Amino acid sequence: MAALIPVTTNRIGAHLPLLQLLPPGEHYSWVRGGEGLVGWGEYASIKVSGRDRFDQVRAWWHQHLETFQVANAVHGSGTGPVLFTSFSFDRNEESVAVIPRVVVGKKGANSWITWVGDDAQPVITETATNFSSQEFSWSNGTLSEEEWQSRVADAISKIEDSRIDKVVLARDLVAMTTSAIDSRPILQKLATNYPATWVFSVDGLIGATPELLLRLSRGMVTSRVLAGTIPKTGDDAKDLALAASLARSSKDLEEHEYAVRSVAEALEPFCSSTNVPDAPFVLHLANVMHLATDVTGALIESAKYVDAFALLKSLHPSAAVCGTPRNIAFDVIDEIEGMNRGRYAGPVGWIDARGDGELGIALRSGQITDNSIRIFAGCGIVAGSNPVIELAESAAKFEAMRSALN
Repeated sequence: MAALIPVTTNRIGAHLPLLQLLPPGEHYSWVRGGEGLVGWGEYASIKVSGRDRFDQVRAWWHQHLETFQVANAVHGSGTGPVLFTSFSFDRNEESVAVIPRVVVGKKGANSWITWVGDDAQPVITETATNFSSQEFSWSNGTLSEEEWQSRVADAISKIEDSRIDKVVLARDLVAMTTSAIDSRPILQKLATNYPATWVFSVDGLIGATPELLLRLSRGMVTSRVLAGTIPKTGDDAKDLALAASLARSSKDLEEHEYAVRSVAEALEPFCSSTNVPDAPFVLHLANVMHLATDVTGALIESAKYVDAFALLKSLHPSAAVCGTPRNIAFDVIDEIEGMNRGRYAGPVGWIDARGDGELGIALRSGQITDNSIRIFAGCGIVAGSNPVIELAESAAKFEAMRSALN
């Protein structure tokens, strides 16, 4: 029998900024407001595709867990062995899962380090922040603005023909530079500009998502639903008036209701009780405002083992990134969007050995490939949508990544 692989978690006293610990090269992050997890080094990884991609990653993760000898002096979600993962939106595209060699976590007053192997505890130090600047040149992605507006008009026609209630259409832009892109200054700028978001990095997909698809901790599940968006002006008085108009907008409230309903229905089979607030609140970000609802639930204690993977299978794709009814919306996206989303709008985050985890929807994001980055934005199309307004909304959503790159 092969010797077990040591995995050790120790408490650490240092409270260094997590994102400033990331070394050059491949690294991983899930950080919000200075708390979360970062990792580096690759102990093992897998790439999968297919309808059963969540089950494939779960099986692979459990195979590795059986080979670990865990010494965890901290306990709690995110301690012990941790898997970072980024799933594709479409089952036919590639999903990625990685077990880092080193993970550093912070929650409240607690900080910890986990490492794989029998080496001594790794020394962690703050890395330099004087990154060399990079100039980017921008170009259209898969579709021009005019072509994308035409696709939006097609979607509105399908809604008016009663084929579908809502469909989400995405678009992309491409930025090029002269040298390999270092994601670390981009992540740090996103964290500074958008402290209410989860800043993530997995296998070249980076971003700052405001949408928490799933938090599972000790039998309690939370999902933050965002749908319904309005750009901010930067003028506080005007933005307060815009927030009030968003909260009253029948078009945006309709879009939001579809998204909340899809999440509540996905969680219901797993929960003994769920809480869905009667009305959304307005989430203020630096560039846009969203209608937001936090759906919570308590897992059924007598149910078979339910982990983050089981909930992901039921939750993805939600109406917030796909549409309603889900299966028809998915087919409409495939028919008219004209773009390969890759891992954009898929679940991204981490899962621990207990099956707990935090995963968001990979929004406000970009995929780095050497010296280029492809950024994404999507809009929910309903009966009251207007292609010109949707284009402006997509441009506002692009701004998170554009400003972090400039």
